[in-house]
Amino acid sequence: MGTYFVSVSSPLLLSIFAISYASGSDPKRVITNLIHRDSVLSPYYNPKDTIADRVERSLEISAARLAYFQAKSSLDVTRDLRFDLIPSFPMIFVNFSLGDPPVPQLTVMDTGSNLLWVQCVPCKNCSQTSPLIFDPIKSSTYSKVPCNTSYCKVVPGGRCGSSDQCVYNQTYYDGPSSKGELAREQLMFRTSDDGTVAVSNVVFGCGHENGKYWDEKFTGVLGLGSQLISVPSRLGSGFSYCIGNLFDQQYAYNKLILGEGAIIEGDSTPVKIIDGLYHITLEGISFGEKMLDIDLGVFSHRTQRIGNSIIDSGTTVTWLVLGAYKALFDEVKGLLEGVLEIVDRKPLRLCYQGSASRDLVGFPAVTFHFIDGAELSLDTGSLFYQAGDVFCMAIAPSEFEGLSIIGLMAQQYYNVAYDVAGARVYFQRIECALLDD
Repeated sequence: MGTYFVSVSSPLLLSIFAISYASGSDPKRVITNLIHRDSVLSPYYNPKDTIADRVERSLEISAARLAYFQAKSSLDVTRDLRFDLIPSFPMIFVNFSLGDPPVPQLTVMDTGSNLLWVQCVPCKNCSQTSPLIFDPIKSSTYSKVPCNTSYCKVVPGGRCGSSDQCVYNQTYYDGPSSKGELAREQLMFRTSDDGTVAVSNVVFGCGHENGKYWDEKFTGVLGLGSQLISVPSRLGSGFSYCIGNLFDQQYAYNKLILGEGAIIEGDSTPVKIIDGLYHITLEGISFGEKMLDIDLGVFSHRTQRIGNSIIDSGTTVTWLVLGAYKALFDEVKGLLEGVLEIVDRKPLRLCYQGSASRDLVGFPAVTFHFIDGAELSLDTGSLFYQAGDVFCMAIAPSEFEGLSIIGLMAQQYYNVAYDVAGARVYFQRIECALLDD
């Protein structure tokens, strides 16, 4: 048993905390809390932010990811499709420690990329306000990844550097990159009962040149993709997350579960990994008991009906192809016609004066139906977002043909499980607090 005491300047963590762990084999299951950007536990928390401020920020993030996914899925062969999305305005964070002695990290959770990377000494353009910059020389568990490994073949920009060490270059769509050495290290996760669990020999990018990010609070990115270099692959490829109320700053039960012990329950649907993104197949939308009249052809992407929608952890609202969105728009608008005052925002956007929780009691649920019977049911808290004295539908029309994105608001209060080896995604309706280990 080893114990370390680490001084941390981040408001996210206690100024002094103890980490204890037992040596032995790696765990089959890691469960840890997730931190929403606007949570009181987040270093981004601003008590002066209004609901409208937080909503506007979420919409900007969602629009940026829509543009990125369109670029990555484009048939334009002149575009470099190797880019991932720059984690500007990140939404969900994973907190863990790296190395021995452990150095606290605050990373962006991203299902749209594969590599875990953090800022490392020596560091060019690193965040000056980060709790600590990881120094590999000081860690007894750090080891280099040589060039002749399968990891070096799949890591972004992988090539042979000096002393036979693999180096990487993680590029991002319309933003700075992270460059450095590919290595292995021990990760230490804090569990929901204030214990810790260690995972050894995790492949990660030790970033020595990380671009000039405007954001100086996060220390790296935790990619949850399916490739060999991802952390889920180290633990058996399965993972799940559960997100509660995105706009409740006090909500403390958001969870990430990694490994073979991930809770994979509920109804499932096939998942296809296309361009490194998780695609599932939306085949219908119902409004209450009514199945909307939607031509399934409108969902098609690249002339393929299978895998027509991206499920994403970094997008707040849901984007639907125009034909599907217009059918839902007409139903919602028709039901509320003459009942609530509509507020003109943008074309084909539905906003109303009032309070969704007060004025929409008994409003029908909207359900997304996926192949093989899996469903996501959206109540008013998932279907509408409140912005001051106005509420708007949290589903918007996609500007791009054949591209729909299932965002986090639609996934609220679901344990969303990714069985990568079995090529399935599971949806289990649950209160996230019940997932405590």
